[in-house]
Amino acid sequence: MTVDLSAIAKWPNVPACYDWLSLDRRGDWRLQGERVTHSGLIQFINRQYGCDESGCWFVQNGPQRVFVALAYTPWIFRREADCLVSHTGEAAGTAQAIYLDEDGSLLLETALGIGLLDDRDLPRFLAECRMLDGQAVDDPAFIALLETGQGDIAWQGLPIQTIAAVDLPKRYKFNPAPKA
Repeated sequence: MTVDLSAIAKWPNVPACYDWLSLDRRGDWRLQGERVTHSGLIQFINRQYGCDESGCWFVQNGPQRVFVALAYTPWIFRREADCLVSHTGEAAGTAQAIYLDEDGSLLLETALGIGLLDDRDLPRFLAECRMLDGQAVDDPAFIALLETGQGDIAWQGLPIQTIAAVDLPKRYKFNPAPKA
């Protein structure tokens, strides 16, 4: 993903903006807490979404960098047919690892980075999970994985591992709440 930084050369001293824009757990943009619904604005934000060297995610609005508060991860993934697609519409690529956190959120590590699976895709995802011996997964197996971190559950051959939500920002080098 390439963010257009050309306006910075013309206006180099425009102050950054904080606490205006956020990304929720379903991949919706929010301005001051209100969901953005204008399709043109959503497309612009999606095109200009990027990350700086310190792991802060932002939208480049001309010469101004608008930092994004993340409800959880920098990416929200959805299922489209058999593919994973990010909230920006970019193909996420193949899952390289899958994690379950202590709250039951499913996270996928892809070529784009770490992302939360949109909760609306959970039923299909869970139905596709299998025990390592190929058997369907029942609720007690998921509960055991959630409670103990132990379990032999996989999705598309990848084992589901547990992870603490608090460890995600450091492990995946992102700042969920940039501040001035």
